[in-house]
Amino acid sequence: MLVLSRNDLEKILSMKEVIKAIEKAFLELYNRTAKVPLRIIIDIEKHKGTMLYMPCYLEENDALAIKVVSVYGENLKKGFPTIFATVLVNDPETGKPLAIMEGGYLTAMRTGATSGVATKYLARKDSRTVGIIGAGVQARTQLWAVYEVRPLKKVFVYDISMERAKSFADYMSKKLGIEIIIAKSPEEVVRNSDILILATTAKQPVIDGDWIREGTHINSIGWVGPEGRELDSKTVRKAKLIVDSKDAVLKESGDIIIPIKEGIIDESHIYAELGEIVSGAKKGRTSNEEITLFKSVGLAIEDAITAKLAYEKAIKENIGKEIEF
Repeated sequence: MLVLSRNDLEKILSMKEVIKAIEKAFLELYNRTAKVPLRIIIDIEKHKGTMLYMPCYLEENDALAIKVVSVYGENLKKGFPTIFATVLVNDPETGKPLAIMEGGYLTAMRTGATSGVATKYLARKDSRTVGIIGAGVQARTQLWAVYEVRPLKKVFVYDISMERAKSFADYMSKKLGIEIIIAKSPEEVVRNSDILILATTAKQPVIDGDWIREGTHINSIGWVGPEGRELDSKTVRKAKLIVDSKDAVLKESGDIIIPIKEGIIDESHIYAELGEIVSGAKKGRTSNEEITLFKSVGLAIEDAITAKLAYEKAIKENIGKEIEF
């Protein structure tokens, strides 16, 4: 069995390739050939953490994998990443374990790529400025993916940790060669954004819908859980809402569940799933004035297709370490 470290994955995965793979996975989800049960979630209240178990089989792409991921919001205080993850890839024909790989980087790549796909179909073509709230690991691949689908000129970033914001700005400005401004407040970020990325662990809204300009596209990938949210109800109500999975967000996303409980919206406010947009079954953005919102809780289809891509590239490029059980 092949073992792939984070360093191995950084060598072989390009954002352009992952975006293309993710688009295929969402098309397969729309075609109903993806076997993807809702993730199993175990809350570890004693240690303020959550464990998620995410299996998937993609019939058309012949990708079979399961990811185990942890989300511990207090980890930053302990010097650890918020997310740890491991992905196991099996041979769909025999069930044989083919590879085990570090899942934190893979998660960041596939989550970023999913927002890249959403941005490709939903953001204005003339979008040039990106705003980011939450400057952790996920934010880096979010910006990278958006950069691949829109010719960006400027980025505004805000984080409750100035050190984290500075680290993000230094790294991503060098990586992408674009200007990154550290904002003094979330409001400054939102008011300057053509494309807004929310990548926080906040359980209370970090923005106000009154700040959002006409024509803004929003990617919200933050807190997963029915009791917390990073979006306020005003934002959700005024936006054309696209989700990765209707069933998943109605079970797992407080960003959508809470406004429904408040009576601000109902389930019909969900305009489409991303797969419907990718397939052409429904149109994405239809005017330069509308506000579009992509709410993602993350799906195992993204892990399976990205893990297969990583495995195939690693075999081709002779990267990773072979072990025997």
